[in-house]
Amino acid sequence: MVLAKLIKEIGRGERGAHDLDEADAHQLFGAMLDGGVPELELGAILIALRMKGESIGELVGFRQAAQERLNRLGAPPGNARPAVFPSYNGAKRQPNLTPLIAMLLARMGVSVLMHGTLEGQDRVASAYVLRELGVLPCTTVAQAQAQLESDRLAFVPTGVISPALASLLAVRSRLGLRNCAHTVVKLIDPFGGGSVCVVGVTHPHYLDAGRGVLIATRERGLMFRGTDGESFANPRKRPRIEYLHDGEGEVLFEAEHTSPDERVDTPQDIEARATATYIRNVLDGRAPLPMPIANQLACCLYATGFASDFNQAKALAAVQAHTRAVA
Repeated sequence: MVLAKLIKEIGRGERGAHDLDEADAHQLFGAMLDGGVPELELGAILIALRMKGESIGELVGFRQAAQERLNRLGAPPGNARPAVFPSYNGAKRQPNLTPLIAMLLARMGVSVLMHGTLEGQDRVASAYVLRELGVLPCTTVAQAQAQLESDRLAFVPTGVISPALASLLAVRSRLGLRNCAHTVVKLIDPFGGGSVCVVGVTHPHYLDAGRGVLIATRERGLMFRGTDGESFANPRKRPRIEYLHDGEGEVLFEAEHTSPDERVDTPQDIEARATATYIRNVLDGRAPLPMPIANQLACCLYATGFASDFNQAKALAAVQAHTRAVA
């Protein structure tokens, strides 16, 4: 692999650059993950890809290279597929409710793996909220496996499941920009197939990219515009939620164009402690479950196979919402 030749292909600017084919992308990203690309060339490649924009074929190759290097987990016993929640953005404008949807699923018997960063920079990371809720990050894969089997919920830092991906993500602090690893890490499956990735993204471009990768790889996933890029539905206005499986897309809910009339009592304070208090209140029935979160819960129950069909999934989610509203 001649790095200068690849950089020349992808680095000619928006109009002159050419996409790598899937095989070359797979080989290149594998070398990047294995530390086989010198710092100068690595920076040039990441900036060139950022300027050009990654193609679906490139992202498929990148993801495959990442999958081959993951520290794998086994699906816990049960009829439902595990749900995988990437959490890399953190909350900036609204409370981070990724832990809420994850804990609701775990309570109902669906195994949930959350993976992400330990630091939120200027945002409220899921790790902060989970710590307030008594869920500490797992330091080994074995610990994560045991916690999934005992509690149905585990949070794993990126460095535990993929030190190489964590290193590529960290390059952002030096370059000042996101890179292709930030897209890839939201699409990985630490179970090696059979799980459902619940992916919230920030911009339409990344929504289309993630959708294309899941269709091309025939993997299962729920895709939607996340709140602040996190993997939970906006509690004030539901986004469009699409279920990708078997190489096809199935729209489960269309986006709400206007906010519901009823007031949503999420806290104004988005810091971790206030968010954790609100989540406890919802889980204990002292605060209502926002309907967009209940809708997302239904999608997760359907996609994981916990419910036999989508109507049953919506009914189960409605019971959860109603029980917490009247408790």
